[in-house]
Amino acid sequence: MTRLSSDTSAWRRTGLVVAGMFLWLAATAWIRPLTAPDEGRYVGVAFEMLRSGDWLVPRLDGLPFFHKPPLFYWIGAAAMSVLGPTEWAGRLPSLLGATIAAAGLWLFLRRWADEACARLSAVVLLSMPFFYVGAQFANLDMLVAGCISATVLLAADATLSKERGAGWRRALAGAFLFAALGVLAKGLIGFVLPGLVFVVWCVATGRPRALRLMAWPPGWALFVLLAGPWFVAMQMRYPAFFDYFVVTQHFRRFAASGFNNEHPFWFYLPVIAVLTLPWFGWLAIAHWKARKAPPPWSDVDWLMGLWCLCIVAFFSLPRSKLIGYVLPALPPLACLVARSALAAVRGAARGTIGLRWTIGLAALACGASIALIAAYGTPPDARLSLPAGQTVGPHDEVLMLDTYAYDIPFYWRLQRPVTVWGDWSPALLDSRDDWRKELHDAGRFEPVLGARLLTGRGAAQTSLCLSAPTWVVGASNSQRAHPWLAKLQLAAYNPWLAVWRFAGTADGSAQCFETASDGAMPAPATP
Repeated sequence: MTRLSSDTSAWRRTGLVVAGMFLWLAATAWIRPLTAPDEGRYVGVAFEMLRSGDWLVPRLDGLPFFHKPPLFYWIGAAAMSVLGPTEWAGRLPSLLGATIAAAGLWLFLRRWADEACARLSAVVLLSMPFFYVGAQFANLDMLVAGCISATVLLAADATLSKERGAGWRRALAGAFLFAALGVLAKGLIGFVLPGLVFVVWCVATGRPRALRLMAWPPGWALFVLLAGPWFVAMQMRYPAFFDYFVVTQHFRRFAASGFNNEHPFWFYLPVIAVLTLPWFGWLAIAHWKARKAPPPWSDVDWLMGLWCLCIVAFFSLPRSKLIGYVLPALPPLACLVARSALAAVRGAARGTIGLRWTIGLAALACGASIALIAAYGTPPDARLSLPAGQTVGPHDEVLMLDTYAYDIPFYWRLQRPVTVWGDWSPALLDSRDDWRKELHDAGRFEPVLGARLLTGRGAAQTSLCLSAPTWVVGASNSQRAHPWLAKLQLAAYNPWLAVWRFAGTADGSAQCFETASDGAMPAPATP
């Protein structure tokens, strides 16, 4: 009875700590609008999943969107079905991924290091501005970072447990489970990266026999059962799925140039150093103090160091680099920082004062980072809001003129996809990796629907002369290239976007809108 009571109390304390981690990360996740384009894109796809009722195929503007698998959208859509379509609900997948990473690191180090290292490592990770902001940014990077972290930690836990004659199968099953979730979160890296870290760690620490754990049949059965059905279903429904999702979005994107955000090989080194301040400074302090007699590394230290190195090196290879790609490197970095800080203050009477100050400064830096992003990352008026009292009716048409504002379907609560007027010529599509290419690629999977939603130049009356009102969204200066917009009512305006409203006619007569002399729309403006 005493043992049962003790176990219950320990689980309760663990639950409270994990809940506290989540609440800290989620505290400011509601205070700013979605950042365009990334947050608008991914939350918009989740909203489309909820609105359409199609929980199998991720859709961007109603078209199959196979840049990434569906786990983020499933979680986001489920959250919005309960909490409503809010920014906080849309960011819940990232919050969960960050909580998994922080809780997993704390629990692993409690068992295989010591309580002080575990506690400080969790504090360091949770108060890194890079990690804190990533937890509140609605894209796929933090969710897959949490899955990768859990996979690595559980695989290492299974290895160390087996070596000591303790139970290891439950931890290894958990590693395969989170690897499957990582694949459903962002594709092959959900399995490849933790597998790479595990192999390098086993080889470097002289435990090649532990590599047999990667071939554990029950684990692979669990992995295939969880990760396989969605991919099989998509391939059966869309024959071009494998080539696009695996070959193009994984291998070509990794190896080729021509994508956005090209940076040099060393890009992530200053990014990590700056975005993890003030904690990164403790690595330099510890290195200076231990320059003559560096302390030996344990198996756990080697795991953390190699884990961090593998992630940074892997994402440094391709030319295209986004800051969030290296989020899986932050949990092991937090452990290395904590280890360095504890070593630096050991034996120093006033050493803990410096740690307390660092924690306070880091917490302030987290809050300041969110405030800066809210003020400058997405300007308050960047989201195009309709005037008070005006809404887009369920039968109204929405047209976007040579642009696609990802967040408008979410904020306007649109009940169906919008029509996008634009230039879909191959020369323009191949030159830029942007909204135009995303929509065009999506339209290829359902060409009939794509041809209806993605249109080029055409007769204005064909698009505007409807029995229901039509809303036209475009750049704020669109009227210079499209004088016919002057015939519509300007409904809303900000320095970036504008929306015009055309009432249409009761009978949808094709003569309702007077166009240019040749009856054709002017050429779309180049954004």
